[in-house]
Amino acid sequence: MSQNNSSTMFNKSNYMWMLAGVSIIAIGMLLMSGGKSNANPAVFDAGAVYSATRITVAPVLILIGLAVEVFAIFKK
Repeated sequence: MSQNNSSTMFNKSNYMWMLAGVSIIAIGMLLMSGGKSNANPAVFDAGAVYSATRITVAPVLILIGLAVEVFAIFKK
């Protein structure tokens, strides 16, 4: 009388969505990270620090990745 009732909370589709969300978050973090400066490190380069990619695109990608993660968790 062995009942194989191994119902898991998530299925393959959920894990694929979770992997997609983590990938999007990782891309956002990489875009937000600082790069190597070829100039003098004592000189402040406002263009590199306050670029549109680091200020706008990267945080939006991270928020999209978090939304995908929430969707993956609640997906039935």
